[in-house]
Amino acid sequence: MAIREVVRLGDPLLRTTCEEVADPVSTETAETIADLRDTLAHWRETTGYGRAIAAPQIGVLRRIVFLNVDRETPWPFINPRIVERSAETMTVWDGCLSFLSVFCQVERHRWITVRYQDAAGEWREVRAEGDLSELLQHEIDHLDGILTVDRMTDVKTLVTREEFEKRYRDGSPYGR
Repeated sequence: MAIREVVRLGDPLLRTTCEEVADPVSTETAETIADLRDTLAHWRETTGYGRAIAAPQIGVLRRIVFLNVDRETPWPFINPRIVERSAETMTVWDGCLSFLSVFCQVERHRWITVRYQDAAGEWREVRAEGDLSELLQHEIDHLDGILTVDRMTDVKTLVTREEFEKRYRDGSPYGR
């Protein structure tokens, strides 16, 4: 459909709680998913970053997340909710397309179970572990107006993109 402009840190849209999608099979929902797909592909191609994107990042305040971790398998999540999470946590490096100039460490649950609707409107559940767990937590946070910087473990972990790439990228999901 279209490559959309990514909403940047400081825009109040990123702090807004998104509304449920009433009709997962509507034309509007399909267009939003297509725009998320195209925008994510563009960012990955031009920056080397981009495993997933959430609807508020393109100015759409609906509960839609789009993943394409392996560059070949599009995976839309409509109305996703975390329904179960591990007590065990992990500390990981995190960045965001809405402020790709900085990275920081955040604490995330080691595994989560997410209930969501697919593009056909069917309810599904996925248990995500490790990198996928971290990624889904990041994107679902976007739907609730929560950003990576809100989850930062320590302000001392905040680094520029250049320093992240030089020192930490290879050991992170971004280096794979």
